[in-house]
Amino acid sequence: MAENKNTKPFYNTEIPEDWEVKYFKDVADIDKESLNGKTAKDYEFDYISLSDVDSNDSIYETTKQIFSTAPSRARRIVKKGDVLMSTVRSNLQGFLFIKDDVKDLIASTGFAVITSNKCHNEYLYQYLFSTGIGRQFHQLLVGSNYPAINSSDVRKLKIPLPPLPEQRAIANLLSTWDTAISKHKQLIAQKELRKKWLMHNLLTGKKRLTGFRGEWKDHYLGDMFSERNERNTKGLPLLSIGQNGVYPQDESIKKDTSNSDKSKYKRICPGDIGYNTMRMWQGRSALSELEGIVSPAYTILKPKQNVDSLFFSYLFKTPKLINLFWRNSQGLVNDTLNCKFKDFRIVKVKLPEKEEQTAIAQVLQTADKEIELLKAKTEKLKQQKKGLMQVLLTGKK
Repeated sequence: MAENKNTKPFYNTEIPEDWEVKYFKDVADIDKESLNGKTAKDYEFDYISLSDVDSNDSIYETTKQIFSTAPSRARRIVKKGDVLMSTVRSNLQGFLFIKDDVKDLIASTGFAVITSNKCHNEYLYQYLFSTGIGRQFHQLLVGSNYPAINSSDVRKLKIPLPPLPEQRAIANLLSTWDTAISKHKQLIAQKELRKKWLMHNLLTGKKRLTGFRGEWKDHYLGDMFSERNERNTKGLPLLSIGQNGVYPQDESIKKDTSNSDKSKYKRICPGDIGYNTMRMWQGRSALSELEGIVSPAYTILKPKQNVDSLFFSYLFKTPKLINLFWRNSQGLVNDTLNCKFKDFRIVKVKLPEKEEQTAIAQVLQTADKEIELLKAKTEKLKQQKKGLMQVLLTGKK
């Protein structure tokens, strides 16, 4: 890739001097074909709604519809090579490129269907993710509660166009990154299903790890944990407990709503499990690797000697345990249910010895690490593509 030195202004950036700037109306048809009242009532088609589209993967789902009973928004006719652009989302999500042959595919009128006729269709699709189009989009938004852009205004959007061969080359390169990102996401989904299978089978004893044959025995959770209720602990950092872990409050994206008086806040230590007393029946618990203080809204579980805390942190997320916590919570309706330690301690479960608990926890932790690694790689690919877009779609390279 080479740098381009001869440039001209385009919004708040520069593009190559020999690139053309065109309105969408000059290079594409917008909503070229739509169903109408003369459509046969028994006409059957695949329908795409806004919620069916994942912009990051170019993946979509459809539902079978019959015209006489279909949603009123099912109107736009979609064909191979078309680009779908959401017109009712201010965050620029809901873009889709139809790469393959399709038959009887209809999109919601919440999309503008863009049929390119004078530029490379996938180049136009990739340009929808650029910061340049984002600024234009927001200038055309109407409405405050539900910001939208009129389909007619899509025609007013501008696109910088290199020569057609360069459009193809740019689109092909960015598509390579899209494919890699999509494959990584598919791997993540597979690994998450595998972890779910492992949890279902290993945490119930339906499948046993090699070398373990001991009988699982009934225990009350009060035999496994005591309640840590240490308060007025000074000098310890404020921690937050989320769905996936315990972390310093200053790393949280949520606003700090804690009281200035921390005397009633509870101490939590490495190996403890903290849970939201009013949300344990929703799986709101996490294992701590830190020492600090947390809100009095949490119950802190201190493990006893025969306990592997990591094992229980997984066990408490299973449907069976969540249901038991719900059944043992006190309150008239879900919003007022609470599972205090006195309610937690009488829950009875079948458990293996600590050695098997540890072995199971290590298997599940390895599964988590595999998923985390894939997610990190996916995020790196996204950042790489973002960097490529910044230089390729502006002609800087």
